[in-house]
Amino acid sequence: MKKLLMASAALAMLGAAVPAAANHHEKHGAAMTDASLQAILDHQRRAGDKARDVYRHPAETLSFFGVKPGQTVVEYGPGGGWYTRVLAPYLAASGQYIAINADSSGSSFPNRAREARTKGWPESFPATAEKWTGVDAKKILAFESDELPEDMKGKVDRILIFRSLHGMLNSNSADSELRALRNMLADDGMVGIVQHRAKKDATYAMSNGSKGYLKQASVVALFELNGFELVSESEVNANPADMSDYEGGVWTLPPVLGSGDADKDKYQAIGESDRMTLLFKKRP
Repeated sequence: MKKLLMASAALAMLGAAVPAAANHHEKHGAAMTDASLQAILDHQRRAGDKARDVYRHPAETLSFFGVKPGQTVVEYGPGGGWYTRVLAPYLAASGQYIAINADSSGSSFPNRAREARTKGWPESFPATAEKWTGVDAKKILAFESDELPEDMKGKVDRILIFRSLHGMLNSNSADSELRALRNMLADDGMVGIVQHRAKKDATYAMSNGSKGYLKQASVVALFELNGFELVSESEVNANPADMSDYEGGVWTLPPVLGSGDADKDKYQAIGESDRMTLLFKKRP
């Protein structure tokens, strides 16, 4: 059971520079030759997801992260399953998909029903994911971050965190969660990050996570603080049309469109958020 640790030390390092040696920019639309992954991306079960592919670039993103069918891969905070519907089928034959949610032991809940749903998630998620993906629930594992079995620690090839870092910071759990995730990784394991990106000169209010956005330098500093080293970065999920300065935060943009019909056409034309795509390795 972990105590929540403040990540303010990392956020204070807003001026930290991304290591020059780690710069590596993937091009949009990079060729993806994995036919099995393409078949999954084209499957009818993703009919409702495919409209987001133009913003989320799943084939190019997973290629950049080095995700392969025989690996053990953790998806942190799978939420509604957008990436689960890609990853679980891709890994089912020869690898292992594991869903991880944050440790709920220190959380408070508005009612007992919400508490029961949250604490029962590791047991209920595999059946939910089976409905989403067609993969047998017995092949899908789910745990809270403090509950991974001892014999699985140090065995994970990739941990993928899609648009969830701001949530860790907002709940003051970023340090404890990242340290728990680090313990899951094999010595040569890596963490792939996709996160809404604030401008380099954004104010604290616009870049502290409360609006969904973080500065890239802050994310690198946070990971360095918790035992990781930046390996590479990609612009595959960049969107220069996103000004990242909306009063309603990133949720002003699609797919949420938090302002409703107000300026809806404008925000749809911008598209989804500008996102950093980073790859980290575990530092000895």
